[in-house]
Amino acid sequence: MKDRVETALRERFVAARLQPDSVDAAVLDAVPFHYAGRGLDIAIVNEEFTHICPMTGLPDFGTLKIEYVPEREIVELKSLKYYLLQYRQVGIFYEHVIFRILDDLVAAVKPKRMTIAYDVKSRGGISSMVKASWPD
Repeated sequence: MKDRVETALRERFVAARLQPDSVDAAVLDAVPFHYAGRGLDIAIVNEEFTHICPMTGLPDFGTLKIEYVPEREIVELKSLKYYLLQYRQVGIFYEHVIFRILDDLVAAVKPKRMTIAYDVKSRGGISSMVKASWPD
């Protein structure tokens, strides 16, 4: 009985899950950085970033931190919020989502450099931290 219930729940979770290609990076708006050529470190923190584990269908969540040095453009925060909200129903491993976000943001704002860190909340007694940078 227990296996059937777990299987039924898993199937229901899978049916509600979206694929990573459903995330539309076109919602990211870049706005001109009027102080191009001057050094500026920008840090953006989302303490409620959520996506779905593709194996279990359960939510992964934690703190996402985006740090970058702009070149000519900066990301408009409302568009970033809408971009990140798209991941709430997406089945993607946290080791993959960090690179997807990094690639999309680099394409949108073309920074001098960017680092994204994701502190994934504990599940089953294990927590994780992943970090990716551009350029590598």
